[in-house]
Order: sequence, then C-alpha cells, then structure tokens
Amino acid sequence: MRVAIVTESFLPNLNGVTTSVCRVAECLRAKGHEAVILAPRPAPASYAGYAVHGLASVPVRQFPVGLPSGEVESVLAAFGPDVVHVASPFVLGAGALSAAGRLGLPSVAIYQTDMPSYLRQHGRGAVGRGASRAAWRWVRRIHAMADRTLAPSSAALAELAAHGIPRTALWARGVDATLFNPGWRADAGTRALRRSLAPNGEVLVGYVGRLAPEKELHRLASLAGLRGIRVVVVGEGPSRADDAATLAGAGVDAVFLGRREGDDLARAYAAFDLFAHTGTRETFGQTLQEAAATGLPVVAPARGGPLDLVDHSRTGLLFDPDDPEALREAVAHLAGDRTKREAMGAVARVRVAPRSWSGLTDELLGHYGAVLGARALVA
Repeated sequence: MRVAIVTESFLPNLNGVTTSVCRVAECLRAKGHEAVILAPRPAPASYAGYAVHGLASVPVRQFPVGLPSGEVESVLAAFGPDVVHVASPFVLGAGALSAAGRLGLPSVAIYQTDMPSYLRQHGRGAVGRGASRAAWRWVRRIHAMADRTLAPSSAALAELAAHGIPRTALWARGVDATLFNPGWRADAGTRALRRSLAPNGEVLVGYVGRLAPEKELHRLASLAGLRGIRVVVVGEGPSRADDAATLAGAGVDAVFLGRREGDDLARAYAAFDLFAHTGTRETFGQTLQEAAATGLPVVAPARGGPLDLVDHSRTGLLFDPDDPEALREAVAHLAGDRTKREAMGAVARVRVAPRSWSGLTDELLGHYGAVLGARALVA
C-alpha cells in the first residue's frame, strides 16, 4: 500500500503526534509498504527510509505550525497514494484533506489534540467559551472531509460524537515495551541517576511530557509538604520557567531534568517510584503507557484518555480533578506503601506489554483498507 502521511508535528519536535507518526512510519517500512511524509519545517530530509517533505511554517509558542499551500497537493499528486493519513489535522492537515478531496484520494484523519479545550482554557470567560465553540465548528468542518476519523480513546470518541463528527472509529496507540521496561532499574546509569535524585531514599514522583499550560503541572503544587517525596519533571516547553516558579513558590521539592530521549528517557522512567499525570484534556496519554510498561503505578485524572489507561486500584489511581486535595491524597497513599506500588506496577506492565506498535499499525492498515473498500463500492 502507498500511504501519504501529513502531520501537524514532526521531528525535531517531540510530542504525542510526532511519536505516533514515527512509530507508524517505522512499522509501515517493516511491513513493506511505501510512504511519504509531509511535515512543517524544520524537518529531517528522511525518516525510516521515507522521504520527508518539509513545508513552510510559522512559529507559535515555540511550535512550528505548517501552512497549507499548493505544494501539498503537488506532492500528493506526484506520489499517487492509495490513502492519505492526516495526523491531528488543524491547519496544515485541513489543507491536506481538502487537497485529497480534490484529487479523489481516500483519507483517514487521526484525532489527537483537543484544541477546543485548550482554547477554552487559555481564554477567559465568554472569550474562552466562544473560542472553543469556534474551534469545534472548525474541527467538524475538517473531519467532515475525511473518509474516517480515528480517535484514541472512548472519551475522545464520545466527545467527537457529542459535537457531530461523522464516521468515527477507535484506534488507540502502541507502546515500545522493549525500550520501556523494568529491567532498566538494574542499569548502572539508572542507579546513578536515582542516587543523585534520591540521596536520602526519597520516593520519586515522576512526570514526563511537554511543559505547556494545557498540561496543568500547577496541580503538582498540591504535593507541597508531603514528607519523603521528590517531584522529577522530564520535558521541555514554553511553560518550563513558569512551572518551576509555581512549584518552587509552593514549596514543592522538584527537579527539572529537561528533554530526554531513547535510552535516557527509559532510564528516567525506571528511576521513578510512581508516575503522576496532571492534564485533564488528554485524548489519550502516551506517557502513561510508557510508565506502565516500565512497571510504574500511574496517578492520573479521572477524565479523558486516562480513563482507558488506568485501572483504578489495580494499575494505579484515578483522582477527581475537581477536588483540590485528590491528587495529593493519591500520591501520599502510594508513596507510603511500597508493596502496593510494586504490585500495581507489575499488573500495569502485564496489561500494557501486548500493545505493540506493530499490532496497532495492523489495525490502522485495516482502517485504510475499509475506506478504500468503501470508495470502491461507491465507484
């Protein structure tokens, strides 16, 4: 099969959209399919043996936003894909879906970023509500152009249905359970990292992700005063300085490790004792899966993507994000019970290990085949 992947985000920027596109590209290559990737500049010239076409972009909050142009349609026409895969469409992706329609190409849109909620969060009062409503109108318009929209969680599917998005289906995300695994705890580098972070045997409460307002790291301020814990934050983003100031001002013992990738990221997870997720607007939550694959119990809001990923009291704890004390209570409960942490982490590892990217890519190929079949019936 020939697949054109158009993505709103790609390397060198690291986030959930980039990770998903990279893993899908790698698996398509391993399965013998042909592909091309279209992404905002700056971008590498190739990835996984596939050509990458860097497209014009403008920076928005340190993030390159691709601009729709005639170049997208030209690349699609020249490549002649069987299907156009559009990752998290909003600006560049909207242009790609429009171009696919003009060229008569089947398309699959991947819903991954809850932009309407982000806009509502950043706006105040009526302005935020109005921006959110306008964003949902735009999202409906975009996804109406796709033959199928794939959502990563049951919560995201319900949200799309509530806002009238047609032709939806569930497609979750895979995890590299080989890279992220409990065996890293025996690694010399992991042990050295842990000694530096927990010199007095502190319980390490880890967070991994982009540092931006929508990630709601301010919730970690509720951990102030919990004895014997240290918060460890892995990631970069426009909110790093604000997040560090907020936690320091609240008296939280926190360390910011910056961006980590590959083995260094796996070591960071393995150094943690438990994983705390703070965002309430996640359509999925890839880092929750990576933490679970490493054998960590996960504490996360009982809202959005985490509802599918955390089995409350078995693989971690879900807390009420409307209760200002709930995150603190959940972390305190696990921090004080090593036996429970290890038992939950072991179950989490067993549950998540089978969710390979190879298997998820097979599911994705099934969705590609379905839209191709539907087009053939209409023709």
